[in-house]
Amino acid sequence: MLAFGTYDGVLVQVVKLPSAARTIAFGSQLRFRQVPHSPASNCVSRRFHRKRVAHGLEGFSHCHVKLLLSKPIRAAPEPANQAVCGAGRKPSGKPAKPARQGPQLASPSSHASAGLTAEPSGSLAGTIRVPGDKSISHRALILGTLAVGETRIEGLLEGEDVLATAECMRRLGARVNRLDDGSWRVWGVGVGGLREPAEPLDFGNSGTGARLVMGLVAGHPITATFVGDASLSRRPMGRVINPLTEMGAYFHARDGGKLPLTLTGARPALPISYTSPVASAQVKSAILLAGLNAPGKTTVIEATPTRDHTERMLRAFGAEIEAKEGPGGLVEIRLTGQPELSPCPITVPGDPSSAAFPVVAALLTPGSEIVVKGITLNPHRAGLYTTLIEMGADIEVMNQRDEGGEPVADLCVRSSRLKGVDVPPARAASMIDEYPVLAIAAAFAEGETRMLGIHELRVKESDRIAATASGLRANGIKVHESEDGMVVEGRGGDVAGGGHIATHMDHRIAMSFLIMGLAAQRPVTVDDASMIATSFPDFIGLMRGLGASFAGQAQ
Repeated sequence: MLAFGTYDGVLVQVVKLPSAARTIAFGSQLRFRQVPHSPASNCVSRRFHRKRVAHGLEGFSHCHVKLLLSKPIRAAPEPANQAVCGAGRKPSGKPAKPARQGPQLASPSSHASAGLTAEPSGSLAGTIRVPGDKSISHRALILGTLAVGETRIEGLLEGEDVLATAECMRRLGARVNRLDDGSWRVWGVGVGGLREPAEPLDFGNSGTGARLVMGLVAGHPITATFVGDASLSRRPMGRVINPLTEMGAYFHARDGGKLPLTLTGARPALPISYTSPVASAQVKSAILLAGLNAPGKTTVIEATPTRDHTERMLRAFGAEIEAKEGPGGLVEIRLTGQPELSPCPITVPGDPSSAAFPVVAALLTPGSEIVVKGITLNPHRAGLYTTLIEMGADIEVMNQRDEGGEPVADLCVRSSRLKGVDVPPARAASMIDEYPVLAIAAAFAEGETRMLGIHELRVKESDRIAATASGLRANGIKVHESEDGMVVEGRGGDVAGGGHIATHMDHRIAMSFLIMGLAAQRPVTVDDASMIATSFPDFIGLMRGLGASFAGQAQ
């Protein structure tokens, strides 16, 4: 039995076998649609992310799919109290009860395009906790899978990106459960113990999950197919494919190294010394994860230090890893392969990238004072907060402590008059996801803010330089866009607003311009807010709890 359909514009044939299905790609960018009454519907239904162009692959929860493609290539908020700097929260003390599985990805119907309007608001006040850090959450699930025994995780981000990684870890052989108290448990299979998945690994919108797990799979002698939504399927994976190919992995991918792709891991993985051509923690982490199952030492050399969550967590799980400065200021990270990783309790701190949105909102809305509790201020992640303080932001860092090897603190944020600054290009790696919301702060500042050396933004969920510049212009802000950056001419708080923003399925573009609408003279509307759930599921509720005003379909 067979049917024809498309996956991201690629014509595919689905062959129904007694215990499997095989998908064969015939070409690229052909515009065919699924034949009615496809036999693929006999497979158990699989929930795919919204806007997925995957007509010929829907319905493969229990089918094995192999893509033979062209050109082989080697958190919930605190109760809304008036902000009091230093206020804390008592633990609930309720006993934990096991649950079978964690939250599942939302069905397509819940992801219909949902526009949202942010209206000029009064002062914001309250004490909040933002969701757990997304980068740390991905890594906790992945390293828990490679440990022998039970890993306990508190504060895991339950956004769609991380839930997709949790499901992929299940498909690779780990047992991953969420308890009734909100904590998670991962029963790992050990380094070298991954199971070949019987289904594609679906990462939805998560580039971090996809790239890190490519490294994980590349070090094991198994084959897996990687798929994602329409946005992720446009993002290049070559920067990860190249070093993993050197380690012995083999890829079948679309032109440009894009999803969907099939990866066959090395037999065995080869340790390498790799100088990264881009400042990317994802590239570094993918190589280190592959190197875990390689004999000898794997080395990654960086010209610009990137976020080091992987290195910190590997040490906590018992791996032998060191980082030192080499010749010419280069940083060398060296990992000894084939360790036996031991389970480690992980407490995921608040995500500084998510905290950026309520922080900037409080800075821009007159009379505001909020407290954001328990966010990581890892020096490789704190660039935005350093920049905002240079701009004149009133941000008080309180209750600094260490949690699970990560520096953590509370922030008390008060409304402030900001001035434009030149952001050093060397700071980009420590705040790469925060430039869109920094551009919003810059629009309300006095004078110009220069943001250069950020070409990486052009290959994120959207071209974030172009999307941010377009959105600023729609709201009356002058911006000069270059290939690797932009210069924003601030209006000193006099921002017209009134713009309608194309988000390009990018959660950070959506949240950034909703923050603008809270402080502008007129409301700002985004065309789609549904994708915010990928990283900040309760963004709207948390911001409303502080006093923000939103109207529209995404309630």
